[in-house]
Amino acid sequence: MTLIDKIKTKQANIGVIGLGYVGLPLVIEFCRAGFQVTGFDVDEVKVRKLQQGKSYIKHIDSSLIRQSLTRFSSTSDFGHLSDMDSIIICVPTPLDRHREPDMTYVFNTTRTVARYLRKGQLIVLESTTYPGTTDEDMRRILEGGGLKAGKDFLLAYSPEREDPNNRDFSTGTIPKVVGGYTQKCLETAKALYDSIVSRTVPVSSAKVAEAAKLLENIYRAVNIALVNELKVLFDKMEIDVWEVIEAAKTKPFGFQAFYPGPGLGGHCIPVDPFYLTWKAREFDVATRFIELAGEINTSMPYYVVQKTIEALSERGKGVRGAKILILGLAYKKDVDDVRESPALKLIELFRKAGALVQYNDPFVPKTHKMRKYDFNMKSVTISENNLKKHDCVVIATDHSSYDFGFILKHASLIVDTRNAVKLSGAKNRKVVRA
Repeated sequence: MTLIDKIKTKQANIGVIGLGYVGLPLVIEFCRAGFQVTGFDVDEVKVRKLQQGKSYIKHIDSSLIRQSLTRFSSTSDFGHLSDMDSIIICVPTPLDRHREPDMTYVFNTTRTVARYLRKGQLIVLESTTYPGTTDEDMRRILEGGGLKAGKDFLLAYSPEREDPNNRDFSTGTIPKVVGGYTQKCLETAKALYDSIVSRTVPVSSAKVAEAAKLLENIYRAVNIALVNELKVLFDKMEIDVWEVIEAAKTKPFGFQAFYPGPGLGGHCIPVDPFYLTWKAREFDVATRFIELAGEINTSMPYYVVQKTIEALSERGKGVRGAKILILGLAYKKDVDDVRESPALKLIELFRKAGALVQYNDPFVPKTHKMRKYDFNMKSVTISENNLKKHDCVVIATDHSSYDFGFILKHASLIVDTRNAVKLSGAKNRKVVRA
């Protein structure tokens, strides 16, 4: 029986490495489709919670984990990889302190897979990366034991397209791009994903699939940078950029609305474009659009801080010793994901300026140690007294649960980076757009 036959008859054992925002939804979809799934993670806390039927991601309900337990097991013992027919790798691909790709997680995971690799297995990478990772770098590691890709084992790339808490699209309904090292690799990987998603999009190579994912995120990064730059310009011209966008998007063709903010956050847009920038140096090509977009977007937290300092100064208050409340720590509304969140940079910058900073986020009760930050902070309550005792409230994330009318009523100064406070008529002197 071929692996494609095993997939079509749901007899293939599926292994997912990395049980985070990408891997865990995949586990659930494969279990729903009737497969036996094993989740692998080095984080023992995650493994134990999953074994108990508990979720650690806000938008994934624990009931979904409990429903999957008859077909799903989680472990930190990677020796079980040899029992898997297909292994899907969903590990982080961050940037290092020099803003270059940190491939530690992908390559270390690949070396682990290589130790247990056997004939007939399908290995798929889902982590966002530069073109050539799968069929050049990973292939060399996997072939180190003597087995050959495309002949003894199958190798493919299928980029994740997760958008946490998106109510319109989920893992199963988002089209899945798939590229293989060989035609047989592609056909097998396509059969695997055909079993859990509504539509697969086969492309000619893993490199094309890798490049497609980068294009998706670079497109967003560049356009967000554009509106962020216009935000700064229009502010000086005393033009409301949000009103401009609302007017422009009434055009039924040729325009797509993007919105400014305090900076970029999440696991993709702030990071992924620089994977292509790094790879482009190998070909002596300068990716000027990407570099410029990155420069603009990474400057936004500094712009917000400067606007806050100016607003405090107008009220006779210096930033040193000022009490500042950050609303929203997550990188976008209604999620608990703080990866690369601009709110973290805001806290760092305000602290460096001498401000006394607190935060509120209904989905992030306390901060945890991250690659760049270790604030050891707890979310404070939003109350009339708490709002009044702060010199400034900075809206970094516009969670739906926030009562902005209540916040406007009791805060002495609001710096709004999300157009969250809706004002009618004349401008409210308490609210500063940033």
